Parts: sequence; C-alpha cells; structure tokens
Amino acid sequence: MHPMNVSSCQSVDEVDYCEAEKDFTRLLQHEDLDRKIDTTPKCVELFENTLSLAVSGVYEENINFSKAHLFLQRVLYRINRLKLFWYDDLENYANENSAFLFAVRTKIDSAWQGWEARATDANSLKQIDVEKALRKRVAEDLDPEPSPPGLFFRNEMSSVGYRRLLAISSLDGLVEASQLSRVIGGVGNEVQAMLTKILLEEYGGGKLARKHTSFFAAMLNEFEMNTKPEAYFEIVPWEVLANINHSFTVCERKRNFLRYIGSLLYFETSVPAAFQNYKIAGERLGFSQSAIGYWDVHIKEDIRHGQWMLNDVAIPLIDRYKNSAWEIVLGYDQQRFFSTRASQAVARSVRQSENV
Repeated sequence: MHPMNVSSCQSVDEVDYCEAEKDFTRLLQHEDLDRKIDTTPKCVELFENTLSLAVSGVYEENINFSKAHLFLQRVLYRINRLKLFWYDDLENYANENSAFLFAVRTKIDSAWQGWEARATDANSLKQIDVEKALRKRVAEDLDPEPSPPGLFFRNEMSSVGYRRLLAISSLDGLVEASQLSRVIGGVGNEVQAMLTKILLEEYGGGKLARKHTSFFAAMLNEFEMNTKPEAYFEIVPWEVLANINHSFTVCERKRNFLRYIGSLLYFETSVPAAFQNYKIAGERLGFSQSAIGYWDVHIKEDIRHGQWMLNDVAIPLIDRYKNSAWEIVLGYDQQRFFSTRASQAVARSVRQSENV
C-alpha cells in the first residue's frame, strides 16, 4: 500500500468516514483497480489516510469511537463478501483478487484480530483438558442463564423492534451457512462427511423451499420487508459486522481451521436458546408461523447439529491434532464473546427503533 500522510492534528473522531467509505466503494467499481492505482496513486489517498488513522486509533491507541469501528468493519465486509457469489453482475467480481484489496484486508484484519485477542487468555487454554472443556461449555450454552438482551427480546420487544431485529439479522440470515461451504473441500474423511451433512441440512437437501435462508425470506415477506440480500446493510451495527467478518477470518485460512470448528460448535450449540427468545417474542406479539418459522426450524435442527459438531467433528479432531486441539476451545470462546457483544448491540438498536 502507498505511504500514509495523515495530519498529526487530526484525531480519530474528526474524520469523515462516510466520505472515505464512498470513495472506497467507487474504487471497487473500477474495471482494473490495481492498474488504476498504479497509474493514478492519488485516487486512493483519501481512503488510505482515513484507513490508517482509523486502524491506529481504534486498534493501537484503543480509542473506542463507534464511527471508526463501523468504517473498518464495513470496509472489511465489502472485501470479504467478494468470496461469496451473489448471482449479480459478474463485473462486480472484477477486483476479487486485487493486490490492493488484499493489502487493505490484511491491514485491517491483522490489527483487528490482535485487538480482539486481548479478550481471551489463549495461553491458559494450552494446558486444559480440551474434551472436558468443550463438554462443559456445550452443556452451559445449551441451557444458559437468561441474559439481559435475551429477556428483553423475549418479554419486551415490540412489533416495531421485531422488524428491526429481522432487518439486522437479514444480512447473515439470507446467506447463512455460506462460510461452512468454504471449508468442506479437500480430502475425504468422517469429519468432512459430517460437516457436509450439516451443510446439506442447512441448504435444505438441495430443495430451495427447505433451505434455511428461504425460511428467513418468508419472515421478511410476512412483514412486506425487502428480501434482497444486504438491503438493510446501512443499519447493521459494527459488532454484528465484526461477527460476520470473524467467520470469514477463521474459515478462509486453513491454519485457522480448528478455531473455525470451535466457532461453528458454539453457533450450533447456542442458537436454539437464543432463537427461542425470538420465537416466544413472535408468539407473544401474535405473529403467524411464517413470521417465526426460521427461528423454529433452527431450534429443532441445531440441537442435533450441536451434538454432531461436538461428538463427530470436534472430539475426533482432538485426537487428530493433539498439540493444537486447544485452538478449538479458543475458537469457541472467541465466538461466544463475539456473539454476546453482537446480541447486546442488536438489543440497543431494537430499543432505539422503538423509541423513534
């Protein structure tokens, strides 16, 4: 990337992040972005200056400025989602392998992951009994103590808030399980077979009407909401984007495979309890089965998926990777932290929508 020229008088909270993001979006649309930058390096100056300031301020100086967090996670998401196919204009993927975009992703991701890593004591996990630790965590998250956000969703959320919940959740709900598809390629074995089985269930056995994303689209249709993927991107909190971006981080790099397995184990284990709150809220508000169907299908299937992930994926991998198996627990604990933070952010957004 090109050298930064950030004014020493500028602070992380004084930058126009919206303008820098618009600039980045325009850059993505160039037919040959890398050549454009080589011939006209000034075209990336605004974006790179803003990026450098945000990364250093948020992840190195630890300045908790939400607009900078949002800018960084939105940029990272826009790059990551190029790894999935959206059945849109093929030209949208012209820069999929851009060296510039790779450098931007690496700059954000490496600093961000280092910043996030401080929330987990990885060294202490290297000495634990991995199987015992995973079984303990799974038992806790299958039947957890009610959390403040969970109780709010279940008992207080209004119909307006329910729509906000759907809008934010649609960013992932309309393409869910896509990250799993990124890790099942390769040599065949029983672990790969089980991951494929879970993917096939998530994808409705190849029948669109049974695909889990179709159940989510049905919920949106029930409220005459937009079913286009990313339609509500503008209102998604940075904590939710970070949750999605973290999934890309651990699934796209094979060295992170064990962390990804821990992350997926947490997802499949914790979703039934979390979605039960949403389902109860929908029933309390008098909504139809179509309006809660996505939650319902996950409650029924993910309890089984969680057990498969524990007994047929995670435990066999402990034996295969004895010296690195602790990374499964690391992935589990990190995902628990990311998901809890995202849930809190969604609850705040839902409350805000109800107070407008």
